[in-house]
Amino acid sequence: MQEGILIVDEDKDCRKKMAEVFTEAGYNVTVTNSIATALNGVLKKTAQVVVIGSNFDELTAADIIPLLKQCNRKLTIILISADTNLPLMRRLRKEGIFYHALKPVNAQDREEIRQAVQCALENQRHNL
Repeated sequence: MQEGILIVDEDKDCRKKMAEVFTEAGYNVTVTNSIATALNGVLKKTAQVVVIGSNFDELTAADIIPLLKQCNRKLTIILISADTNLPLMRRLRKEGIFYHALKPVNAQDREEIRQAVQCALENQRHNL
């Protein structure tokens, strides 16, 4: 079974760059800016890892991550944001995010996120 990555972000350019990275790595990639589509993917368990931006549909990741985790407790979430708000990051870690990265601006940043996804999938395989 091909491993699924769901990218949820309002930033079209970021979604496109991330989709290219994960497609080249051989993953099945779904891209959306819709929370409804994201929830559907999580409920249907088509995505093992969600790479999520910090804002969309007038909501923040802090609003959405607990909902995604309620839909699938084993879901691995990687947060991509433009800044680092430490109190918010602590709260989201408690909610169960796997990794936090700043928005990718160069190839090195995209590689960091690709490695985080690879690590997340390896952790899932070991925990089956």
